[in-house]
Amino acid sequence: MDAAVPFLAQIRNIGIIAHIDAGKTSVSERFLYYSGRTHRIGDIDTGNTILDYLDEERRRGITITAAAASLEWPPSDHQYLIHLIDTPGHIDFTAEVERSLRVCDGAIVVFSGVEGVEAQSEKVWRQSARYRLPKLAFINKLDRLGASFDAVLREMRRKFADLPPVALQLPLGQENHLSGLIDLIEMRTITFVGEQGETVKYGPIPEAEMPRAAAAREAMITTIADFSNAVADCYLSDRPVAAAILRQEVRTLTIAGKICPVFGGSAKKNIGIQPLLDGVIAYLPSPLDRPPVTALRPETEAPVTVAVSDPNFYGLVFKISAGDSADLLFVRTYSGHLHGNDTIYNPRTRERIRIKRILRLFAGNVTTLEEVGPGDIIGLIGPHQAMTGDTLCAVNRPLLLEKIFFPEPVISLALEPRSGKDKDKLAATLELLCREDPTLELNRNENGQLLLSGMGELHLEICVNRLRREFKLDLRCGKPRVAFRETMSQPIAVGGKFDRMLGEKELFAAVELQFTPAPEEFGNRVECRVNASNTLPRHWITAAETTLANALRTGGSHGYPLIKLQVAITALHGLPEKTTEGAVSGAVLDAVNQAIRPGTLPLEPLMRLNIIAPEAHLGEITGYLQARRAVIHRIDALYGNEQLLCEVPLAEMFGFSKALPQLSGGRAGFSMEPCGYQPIAESDLQRLIAGSAAL
Repeated sequence: MDAAVPFLAQIRNIGIIAHIDAGKTSVSERFLYYSGRTHRIGDIDTGNTILDYLDEERRRGITITAAAASLEWPPSDHQYLIHLIDTPGHIDFTAEVERSLRVCDGAIVVFSGVEGVEAQSEKVWRQSARYRLPKLAFINKLDRLGASFDAVLREMRRKFADLPPVALQLPLGQENHLSGLIDLIEMRTITFVGEQGETVKYGPIPEAEMPRAAAAREAMITTIADFSNAVADCYLSDRPVAAAILRQEVRTLTIAGKICPVFGGSAKKNIGIQPLLDGVIAYLPSPLDRPPVTALRPETEAPVTVAVSDPNFYGLVFKISAGDSADLLFVRTYSGHLHGNDTIYNPRTRERIRIKRILRLFAGNVTTLEEVGPGDIIGLIGPHQAMTGDTLCAVNRPLLLEKIFFPEPVISLALEPRSGKDKDKLAATLELLCREDPTLELNRNENGQLLLSGMGELHLEICVNRLRREFKLDLRCGKPRVAFRETMSQPIAVGGKFDRMLGEKELFAAVELQFTPAPEEFGNRVECRVNASNTLPRHWITAAETTLANALRTGGSHGYPLIKLQVAITALHGLPEKTTEGAVSGAVLDAVNQAIRPGTLPLEPLMRLNIIAPEAHLGEITGYLQARRAVIHRIDALYGNEQLLCEVPLAEMFGFSKALPQLSGGRAGFSMEPCGYQPIAESDLQRLIAGSAAL
């Protein structure tokens, strides 16, 4: 199918998401093997995975960066093209999940049959819900001791009541006796034979399993009947519901976001993967089944919808693999066709781009395509100026597709080379990493040292390891430090003026700004309420907006970036013979300085912490946390353990991953995610600053 542009109905763009160690990559590697894309099953333990292809991923046995691969299914006739994006499970790499889900049409959520619905499972479920993605669930590791399909299903129903999970399968056997599956739609068994489970066989349900299977099928039909008239009519009139009707209604309801079909199996034992791939084709949407995307006109910001039938090309850059001479742009196409040597347009940079190569992606490898149509996921070789979230479009009809929003960095690290000759190389390499990863931020601290900010200790540790191993840089690193922020507690209106002589030229500009706290925001919203008329040049307004945005990032009275603000430019005054862009910038900076002079409110990042531990160790853990300003919200019973949910300042969590095994005898686990900012007392701020030296 790769030789030609596939029909839209034959494409599936899916992301695989889950908590860390639930088995996403193991599932993905078997997708590739059973589809014929690989000739061996990649294994995390032996470090020979296809999708986890970075050295750091294979060394640690975790997914760090989202990897895209294309495969065809079923292997007998290659009728469908599936674009698969395997995403990380660790919270430090949540940006990889965010940008992947932004361009997918559906998702597979993998749950561990032992651990159930873990904290990051809930996080990625919420992320997919924000993009209204239809989902399939796969309960993995059902061969493990303590695994329970029914227990995980009950927990899913309790936590995801707004999207009822509907089991389409049951496990055949339990734990190490798992031998296959029971298909509740066709009422048959599915077993997997051969050295790698590559042959799928169907058979009758054993008599001993019939009561359980019949009850599960009844529950499945009852749930579907709540949303489907066709199934409800059969059910209420005591007529059997045909398998074809069930499959059609499950597809309709899944795409409509009414239900979530649930599959089961064990990736390690090669049980359940082929039926899951069949489920992707049968129940997840093609690009034709998704609503049109929203775009904005660059000049007026008027909303426009882009349908797959639009003849103009529109694509979104959702990931960048940076290189010295050019970047590999990962692009989701939404409409139109693109050929080699075509010229497209980037509305943000206002530059035209000549397409040299269109690439089909396969993890770390690529192949060349002559043409691509809508609804596809491809690679393009592009200039360094392109950024994640950029729109690439037809030259004659530029539009801006909805951007991808990423969380603010919460932790920083000072870096410097041991040798002065590596100074420029370090700065250039850090800029390259920031171009690849939008949740990395590069600044300089008060000592002029390079300061790299990211989403967590692991995130920064991996970046430093890449600098050392991949780019051969010998570094000195400071201690990780919290990325504090500031805001304003009260609205304030200020005026700023720039009125001075530079040489023989008199320069003048004046501006009025309105600062309003916006507690619901994480970043800032800058708007201009001044109309660009003939007497007020547009480049003055552009200079004011750009300077204001940069000034907010520069910081408040404590020197940290300002956030959670809505700032409006309410007036801008100038004289044609005296006002330049530099004068406008000077007036804006004067106004910002006046706004922060009375003092700003320091903020610290807050983390949502989820700990699972035996009850016997809970007292020591809660005592440790309370001494570190944690607020404990609740403690729940979970699979013979206790689950503790709390919020704690990030600054108090350094070293927690080493302390928890000591507190619990190595029997506790935790996950953590940013959940906003809270004010911090001046005494606590100074204590934390004093405790972290730059280098």
